Amino acid sequence: MFPVDGLILVGAVLMLFAVASSKFSARLGLPVLVIFIGLGILAGSEGIGGIEFENYALANGIGTVALALILFDGGLRTSTGALRIAWKPALALATIGVAITSLVTGLAAAWVLGIPLLEGVLLGSIVGSTDAAAVFSVLRGKGARLSERLGSLLEVESGSNDPMAIFLTVGILEILLGRIEPGLPLLGFFVLQMSVGAVTGLVVGHLGLNANNRINLDAAGLYPVMMAAVGFLAYGVAASLGGSGFLAVYVAGIVLGNGRIVFQRGILLFTDGMAWLAQIVMFTVLGLLVFPSRLLEVAPAGLYIAAILILVARPVAAAGLLPFFGLNAREIALVAWVGLRGAVPIILATYPLLVGLPDGRLLFNVVFFVVLVSAVTQGWSLPRVATWLGLKRPAEPEPPVTLEITSLRHLTGDIVDYLVVERAKAAGRLIRELSLPDGAVIAMVTRGQEIIPPRGSLKLLPGDHAFFVLRPEVRRLVDRVFTAGGGGPDESLPAVEFPLSARTRVADLVEFYGIDVDAAGESTLEQLIRQRVGDADIVIGTTVDLGSVRLRVREMSAEGMEVVGLQLLV
Repeated sequence: MFPVDGLILVGAVLMLFAVASSKFSARLGLPVLVIFIGLGILAGSEGIGGIEFENYALANGIGTVALALILFDGGLRTSTGALRIAWKPALALATIGVAITSLVTGLAAAWVLGIPLLEGVLLGSIVGSTDAAAVFSVLRGKGARLSERLGSLLEVESGSNDPMAIFLTVGILEILLGRIEPGLPLLGFFVLQMSVGAVTGLVVGHLGLNANNRINLDAAGLYPVMMAAVGFLAYGVAASLGGSGFLAVYVAGIVLGNGRIVFQRGILLFTDGMAWLAQIVMFTVLGLLVFPSRLLEVAPAGLYIAAILILVARPVAAAGLLPFFGLNAREIALVAWVGLRGAVPIILATYPLLVGLPDGRLLFNVVFFVVLVSAVTQGWSLPRVATWLGLKRPAEPEPPVTLEITSLRHLTGDIVDYLVVERAKAAGRLIRELSLPDGAVIAMVTRGQEIIPPRGSLKLLPGDHAFFVLRPEVRRLVDRVFTAGGGGPDESLPAVEFPLSARTRVADLVEFYGIDVDAAGESTLEQLIRQRVGDADIVIGTTVDLGSVRLRVREMSAEGMEVVGLQLLV
């Protein structure tokens, strides 16, 4: 057997074990990274596998590629809505918060380990950021569903705070090696990293979006490959220009994920699978690097440093920053606890070894131990802490089926799955009573394990899933019918024209969409226009202003008006 044959066999066995063990990790409440690292340790030179692996440069390279994939997938799934909700507190935690955490942890590490202060702060910087892969896996699991505000804050922070930790780690290493001076040169390095990374991500993301939608590939499988290449391009260009490649790949993913791209579902499935593969490979390789006997040697010091990090440094950063953004004490406490460390600190811990720092091996072993303690304690306890603080939300029932369209060309429509919640205006109503806008059609309703044809006489019940085929411009109206509360006064509709059936009543506008028209409630839109204009003068394009609302005839037939456009003027 050739060496590569044995490598393929061992790799396949490890991946199958990793996939199977992910089920057990969910039941045990442990993050998958703990399981994957455990497999690597078992396969290592001091485990049952006996694989000797101590190539830190190779592990660093594998970890960098894997982390780029994970961040790209995380960016694709980060909505602009989440960014609008959370970007300010997330940015504060991702920069100032990381610096505070690094400094407090570093001071403790220098005292406990008896190393120079700057090396202690180096260790604090290495463990200063939360890990995107760990946080994504825990928050998107079934056991830790949080409010949209908190979930968005933690995900955006974990996806954007790696550049700060990398900057601090590399900057302090450069100071230790005498290559850069503290002060303005270090500040310039920070500005270069962040600005180049962000701008590169935006530019490459938009270029990739346009290329994906215009290239018209014949093979559907090439679209996901091209998107992965765009992500790596963002990383490579930013890194070659002296910027943060990790920030660039995350920003590029956000741009692509929030654009209308061809073959979007296929791309998301591909990147999700690649992100899982990246986690398995990355954590298993990192597990191969560690020697359990060496971890035992640093365990006492590692426990003390982990306790300072988890119980002091992260809470100090959260409590010092988040009150300025309106978070209450319970929310701050949860954010302080969700500081999972993962692959990034272990990858960064190889940097001192690669540059030949005398205490590099000690730092690596301590960091590895701290990451394991953080992942086990915080990852396992997160659902329980969220419940104890009253911040855990009940899991929404998943639809028993999915409905999707695969197309290699742009379609002027979306497929949206709405869960009918108790407070939604659609709950308890017949489908024919919903007064849905033109361009919104219910394609399927599921109730439990049953598929129900969407007839007009069907009453929608809480817990049902209504699958819509709709035009993008009417989605905001349909959202108001199916979301709890139906949209509040702070959720204003955009100043665009919504197509509605001419037989829609004024009372329906008020009841379902919160649009108040100064007219009799039983009047239809067609009747309002005819009352104001007269039958003889009505043509397509005829408009009528009713206070803050403008009505325009969009479609007519021999029977009369069919579609009326409604636009809010204020």
